[in-house]
Amino acid sequence: MIVVARMLLRRVLILVPMLLGVVAFVFVVMRFSGVKPEYAYFQGANPTAEQIHQFQVENGLLDPLPLRYVRFVADLARGDMGTSVLTKKPVLESVTTALPLTLQLTFLGLLVAVVLALVFGVVAALFRDRWPDQVIRMISLVGVAAPAFWLALLMIQWLAVGAGIFPTGGYINPADSLSGWLRSLTLPALSLSLPVAAQLTRIVRTSMVEELDRDYVRTAIGSGLPPVVVVGRNVLRNALINPLTVLGLRVGYLIGGAVVIETIYGLPGMGQLMINAVRDGDPAVVQGVVLTIAVGFMVVNLVVDILYLLINPRLRSAA
Repeated sequence: MIVVARMLLRRVLILVPMLLGVVAFVFVVMRFSGVKPEYAYFQGANPTAEQIHQFQVENGLLDPLPLRYVRFVADLARGDMGTSVLTKKPVLESVTTALPLTLQLTFLGLLVAVVLALVFGVVAALFRDRWPDQVIRMISLVGVAAPAFWLALLMIQWLAVGAGIFPTGGYINPADSLSGWLRSLTLPALSLSLPVAAQLTRIVRTSMVEELDRDYVRTAIGSGLPPVVVVGRNVLRNALINPLTVLGLRVGYLIGGAVVIETIYGLPGMGQLMINAVRDGDPAVVQGVVLTIAVGFMVVNLVVDILYLLINPRLRSAA
């Protein structure tokens, strides 16, 4: 138990310099992006040079870059992401309003991807080189090559416009209607998850095939243990280590892909918030969204590390 706690503490401490690096990168990129918050603030008006200069002085835009960075980090440490120059609202308020929908979409997409990958990957491995395996491998190859936005457009055309089963877009709060919430997020979650599910299916199959060929599997089955018990208790658990590596990285893809998917389906999440901020030239909102997504990605990888410890005892003994 002490070894596990020590490994977790080490991984948490690694997140600190990573987070500082992400903050510095976002700060530098936004300052050299050419986006001028003073012009976004006076959007639709014709400000004078004196008004622009006054805005720059009041918001510290003329201060040296290192001083602005220190102030930026100090504000983040207090939970202050800045203020939108357009809406005049705190960025944190906008992020906390949009984040739950993105988390819902990402979680549903992840759940669908994991379930499909486990089912089809295990079936393909158990029926290796037979027709179920060949069909699943062909479908997964197509899924890997299919971009999420293309799948989203096809699903809208076939299942929403054509069949009328699902809405073409929009979001329904689960507090208002649970069935409406599921219907509003089904197509976005499928569009987001199918490419990830296809890739994970191939990795699960490969890991399962390698594990099924090991000597302990033949020994266990030869000694009279039911194959279902051997596969479910030992083979599947050992075979999940490699897919977990890819899953941790693919969660970042799911969060990033939500930007495009939310735009296509008109969902008011983090993606829509960032697209609007980029279009309107609101740098505080853009950097707030990017930092939130980056922190989420690092937290997910920390969770994956914890799952490594739970699944693979060799990692604990190696520590």
